[in-house]
Amino acid sequence: MEYLSQLAFVVVLGFFSFLLYKRINQIKKSIQLGRPIDRSDHSSERWKTMLLVALGQKKMFKKIIPAILHIFIYVGFIVINLEVLEFILDGFFGTHRLFAPALGGFYNVLMNLFEGLALLVLLSCLAFLVRRNILRVPRFKKPEMKGWPAMDGNLILIIEVVLMAAIFTMNAADQALQILGSEHYPETGTIFFSNLFVPAIRMMDELNLIIMERVAWWFHIIGILAFAVYVTYSKHLHIFLAFPNTYFSNLKAQGHMDNMDSVTNEVKMMLGMPVEGGDQQPPEEIGRFGAKDINDLSWKNIMESYSCTECGRCTAECPANLTGKKLSPRKIMMDTRDRAEEVGKSIQKGGKGLEDGKTLLGDFITKEEINACTSCNACVEACPVNINPLDIILQMRRYVAMEESASPASWNSMFSNVETNFAPWKFSPSDRFNWADELKNENNSNQ
Repeated sequence: MEYLSQLAFVVVLGFFSFLLYKRINQIKKSIQLGRPIDRSDHSSERWKTMLLVALGQKKMFKKIIPAILHIFIYVGFIVINLEVLEFILDGFFGTHRLFAPALGGFYNVLMNLFEGLALLVLLSCLAFLVRRNILRVPRFKKPEMKGWPAMDGNLILIIEVVLMAAIFTMNAADQALQILGSEHYPETGTIFFSNLFVPAIRMMDELNLIIMERVAWWFHIIGILAFAVYVTYSKHLHIFLAFPNTYFSNLKAQGHMDNMDSVTNEVKMMLGMPVEGGDQQPPEEIGRFGAKDINDLSWKNIMESYSCTECGRCTAECPANLTGKKLSPRKIMMDTRDRAEEVGKSIQKGGKGLEDGKTLLGDFITKEEINACTSCNACVEACPVNINPLDIILQMRRYVAMEESASPASWNSMFSNVETNFAPWKFSPSDRFNWADELKNENNSNQ
């Protein structure tokens, strides 16, 4: 029986590992659809950013109550998974509480710590469910959150509650079996929270207690493995991607807008200015100005879409959205991820991929949305994992302006004025300071 249990565990672990590998490989290929950019500079600053923002949850604390609840879940998730390591080793070797004999009394301390964190995780998840479904926080009720996104948020919280309940059930049955002196259940000392449930099950016979403990153990380990696979399809993928995403953050000032190097070099050559790198050869033909589809964006843009937590802090801070415009920075990221998923899966199945007759701009994101953006960077500042929706919006605007010449008429007038008058206003540069002369004359007449 023990060998059958070990074999079953290996089969289950192998099955979920295979699913996880396939999914990670698919996400990787989807991210690689983006064009290359170099984010290898300033490694020390990048490590600092990752440690502060991803590990330290720095930007979460702009909203103190959800930040505290989130930190309980976050720390609990990390620490409780240390116990999962024991589960995996027990599954491989057919043991039970493998670390208990070696750690002695310290094992009891750890188990009480794990259960304390499990309780905090459970209570925090319940609090988040209340916030989403009873208090109905406005940013969770935006149009883009209807259907699957709302269900996903609730489902992940319910799964975590059930997994934490399985830990308490398993430990309570284990405690009762220790009292009975059952074989293979070594003494671990009293585990406070699960011990509170022991009186309710102590009258059960040994066989039923063993079944309860084993069912809870298998439920928890299968739940954890299934959860790991499910997360890769969920907004909770940020649990893992937050770290590389923050490491590869854009370290430039938030108001900085990147020019297209090829266009900049061409303009410099026309003006007789030195070109960066000293290459005075005509630039290669540019495939596309700006971004129309997923492959026009950078791999970092696509990684950010997979890293999106769908928390809606960006949309809640967006002045365009607050004034009733259709723009939602969260929707921009969700649409980018959906398009990357669609193209990636199509390519994987040998389908049409990017040639399916759809494009990110038009079929997923409308011109009305991107034109509503004020370029204020409020969404960038608000994001807890350093996602930059504005970069995607600006690249799409560039495509509309330079490829389709379809910017709003008022914008085209401004572009024309900038080109001819070096300012957004329709008057000659030589007249730019006439207002100052008029003010000077007015002051002289008043003296």
